[in-house]
Amino acid sequence: MSEPLLQVRNLKTYFYTLKGVVKAVDDVSFELNRGESLGIAGESGCGKSTLAFSLIRLVPPPGKIAGGSIIFQGRDITKLSEEEFRREVRWQGISMVFQGAMNVLNPVYTVGDQIAELFMVHKGYTKQEGLKEAERLLQMVGIDPRRVKSYPFELSGGMKQRVVIAMALALSPPLVIADEPTTALDVVVQAQIMNLLKKLKQELKTSIILISHDLSLIAELADKVAIMYGGKIVEYGQSDLVYNNPQHPYTKGLLGSIPRLRGEIKDLTWIPGTPPDLINPPPGCRFHPRCPYAMDKCKKEEPPIIEVEKGHYVACWLYA
Repeated sequence: MSEPLLQVRNLKTYFYTLKGVVKAVDDVSFELNRGESLGIAGESGCGKSTLAFSLIRLVPPPGKIAGGSIIFQGRDITKLSEEEFRREVRWQGISMVFQGAMNVLNPVYTVGDQIAELFMVHKGYTKQEGLKEAERLLQMVGIDPRRVKSYPFELSGGMKQRVVIAMALALSPPLVIADEPTTALDVVVQAQIMNLLKKLKQELKTSIILISHDLSLIAELADKVAIMYGGKIVEYGQSDLVYNNPQHPYTKGLLGSIPRLRGEIKDLTWIPGTPPDLINPPPGCRFHPRCPYAMDKCKKEEPPIIEVEKGHYVACWLYA
């Protein structure tokens, strides 16, 4: 069996603030094979985006990777110098579609100039060669190549998001992280963006990490699903196993809040309470204050990750 493309082991990313240490990502582990897609889901504030920024080593201060390892293509990229990582990994190995395309694109440069810059910096291309590549990439994501001369404000929200995806694919990285790629887009454009990501996965064999709070969106693309809560992964496995046989009470709550169009009609449920304060998280299982099945043990001891069926893992005392 070939070596996984990405192995994350016991990753910890903390923010050292004046009020205390925010444990945004706390002891997270997972792996991703070449050509696979992983969906990471959870409520806002559970650590999804911080995990993504950790993988590309762009955690904003006062945050930093406090422990663990990120093995990408066989080497621990947390041990590389910033210059080595920028030159050898960032964008050539791992690229990212950032949340909010309008904030990513520079409003005073054309989209062609911004894409061409990637080739000029990383490949040593001339400006004209870079613009030629920009035209090719725009055409690949369904935008008229003549748009290389357009400024971001001249594009619709969906077109801007496609430009950001084109930038992420510019250097043909084996892994692309898409952080809420359909945020603030209408449902028709959301479908177009998701179809584009599926096409890229099938045709380019690109591995994708899709981050979203919307489990129905993740179901369209992901081979594996990781459910995050309070900075930790509480359930992880093949997507069909997690969707058809959810084990963690939090996963069941998330799935129970999604309306169903087919099959048995069930009343929608919700999860009472709010996510935990990650400066002072609750002892034991971080979900226990909101869990309808909480026991005394849940309030005192942190549950281990156990395999409930082949390829399906959960962190819950109901199964340990």
